[in-house]
Amino acid sequence: MFLVDHLLTEDQKMLRDLCRQIAEEKIRPVSRELDEKEEFPAEIIKILGQSDLFSLCIPEVYGGMGGNLMDLCIATEEISRVDGGIATSYAASYLGMFPILINGNEEQKKKYLPDIASGKNLTAFGLTEPEAGSDAAAVKTTAKKDGDYYILNGTKHFITNGGDAQIYTIIAVTDKSRGPRGVSAFILEKGMEGFTFGKKEEKLGIRASSTNELIFTDVKVPKENLLGGKEGIGFISTMKTFDQSRPGVAAQAVGIAQGALELATEYAHQRIQFGKPISSFQGIQWMLADMATKIEAARSLVYSVASMVDRGIKNPGPASAAAKMFASDVAMEVTTNAVQIYGGYGYMRDYPIEKFMRDAKITQIYEGTNQIQRNIIALALIKKYGK
Repeated sequence: MFLVDHLLTEDQKMLRDLCRQIAEEKIRPVSRELDEKEEFPAEIIKILGQSDLFSLCIPEVYGGMGGNLMDLCIATEEISRVDGGIATSYAASYLGMFPILINGNEEQKKKYLPDIASGKNLTAFGLTEPEAGSDAAAVKTTAKKDGDYYILNGTKHFITNGGDAQIYTIIAVTDKSRGPRGVSAFILEKGMEGFTFGKKEEKLGIRASSTNELIFTDVKVPKENLLGGKEGIGFISTMKTFDQSRPGVAAQAVGIAQGALELATEYAHQRIQFGKPISSFQGIQWMLADMATKIEAARSLVYSVASMVDRGIKNPGPASAAAKMFASDVAMEVTTNAVQIYGGYGYMRDYPIEKFMRDAKITQIYEGTNQIQRNIIALALIKKYGK
């Protein structure tokens, strides 16, 4: 239950209720098993697709529901409230889709978006490399023009949905001499000759999502698959994508924190010490109050930034960075305190709470570490006020 009335529309409330029902009825019963097996949630992804949850941000003309980022944040939060790993698999498909929606030409949108919207094709976004993580302009993967094709060579790692996605938006260098302006983006399809998958990572958390290495060995990519039909827009496309995807990571963090709070509150009411529930102790009450208040502050920031993006306000980057940074820090604090409330049992895998703490940590790291988010915010402040 929210402390604050966020004035959601009736459609948004229906979306929230649908996602919560799916999370409780379909995800919670298999959450622990998928985490322990580190298994991609193929059946859950199918259910999410059948429920039109991959079509939220896609215009109706391309088979979508014509919704917006706020809708995606609501859905991601509700799924994350039960399982952050499954939410990662879900939201990462939007991460791979956004570059096509933002910078794809009409032919590319018509070709790829309908099957993404229906849930038939999952997507992934290929930016990160061993030497290019926070430094998005440092990619080494190359794409050289050769007649009607581009020949891709290189490696990506830590790619969510790698191996399970059918469509990949890949960032590669087309002209090294131009720096960030020489970085382009390409749409690749699983099964292209020379496009293979390497190591599947074993992770601390979000284990119900696949994180794989992508390997490109002389992959022939048709020139029609150059995103937007233009070279040199890969870096700016990445930055615009993060403006829209970072509030989604923030929503994931809020959902993980909310789920942990609910479990901790329920446990505190049931756990008896000194002849009474530990929820009757002021120390525990204050912990719960602080957790709830910080979650609500994070949620309000996420919803505000999502609304800002949906209204088309110019340069949402610093606000998106702030939402991602704050919400993920809150998630880590809340889940750590939730484990503390469980005491020794919180450290045991027999209880669900330790998973929430493991899942929360990655929200401080991926799509730009929180240190990078602070750089973005600080540079915006300096630019505006440092005269």
